Amino acid sequence: MTAHPPGRHDASVFIRACRGEDHEHVPVWFMRQAGRALPEYRAVREQHAFEEVVHTPELAAEVTLQPVRRYGVDAAILFSDIVTPVQALGIGVEIKPGVGPVVERPLRSEGDLARLRPLEAEEDLGFVLDTVSILVDQLDVPLIGFAGAPFTLASYLVEGGPSKSYTRTKAMMFSQEPLWHDLMRRLSDITLASLRAQVGRGASAVQLFDSWAGALAPADYARYVLPHSRRILEGLADLGVPRIHFGVNTGELLGAMADAGADVVGVDWRVPLEQARRRIPDGVAFQGNLEPAVALAPWELVEERVRDVLDRAGGRVDHVFNLGHGVLPETDPDVLARVVDLVHREGRVDTTAPSVATDGG
Repeated sequence: MTAHPPGRHDASVFIRACRGEDHEHVPVWFMRQAGRALPEYRAVREQHAFEEVVHTPELAAEVTLQPVRRYGVDAAILFSDIVTPVQALGIGVEIKPGVGPVVERPLRSEGDLARLRPLEAEEDLGFVLDTVSILVDQLDVPLIGFAGAPFTLASYLVEGGPSKSYTRTKAMMFSQEPLWHDLMRRLSDITLASLRAQVGRGASAVQLFDSWAGALAPADYARYVLPHSRRILEGLADLGVPRIHFGVNTGELLGAMADAGADVVGVDWRVPLEQARRRIPDGVAFQGNLEPAVALAPWELVEERVRDVLDRAGGRVDHVFNLGHGVLPETDPDVLARVVDLVHREGRVDTTAPSVATDGG
């Protein structure tokens, strides 16, 4: 398939908001908008395992399209997993249901790093890129490509699976700094190759998920992580697509995450949006930040909280409405559809508010 050029959706409200350009209404999409909250997704999973869906372009494309059809969101996000690129290298990563990524032999020594060979995106991730090609042929809204940031990937690879304390990861950072930076450079190159290939197939924007970076103090983030995230985000600059950078519990890191080279910084629900805006430099847009659990509440509360997020955003042209993290599996899809409708009806853009107008690079 021939990819559409990245600029195909430049006039969309989502892309214009990412660039701080005037548009009609606040755009909205949801992290994890595809998946377990949708009955049509559960129907697919009754027949196919998660990894089979990810590895089958027609299935992954269908699952990506499901929330766009149901909710009327302003962007789609590729259905895949943040560990898929490293998994494709054959280093023994399994995504276990109810657990997450589990690594057969964790990476903890210099010899282990040799298993992280360079990613050949077209060869190693052909199934992901074919999914992108299918989607850009079918979507009327921008497709967001995505990847895991080096710290979050490293946390899985070093710990051997999900962790709450990241003890082994931090121990490597603090006591084996050269080894740590070698690992991070390798992961940065893998992530960059994946994202560039997704854009090459037609993705209109990308989101770099550093989900667990909030476990770090600002000084440690600046020393051990930021240079590697910058390597990725700056390595995408020539492609001209918006680059979104998101992490959980990263209220103290928002400015640094912007400085890494983001066009948009995602904000989780813990930081009031107007405070987050002050921490994010001028010229960088912001995304968020309804608490996901609010969608489980009665509609009256949901409505109140959605309006609160819009009020705190102040009608700025550089705001993208989203959750403060991903859709919870227990969420009623009809509630999210009503949220989209409410944001579209009441999320008006104030063209007199400060703008981040950029050249789109």
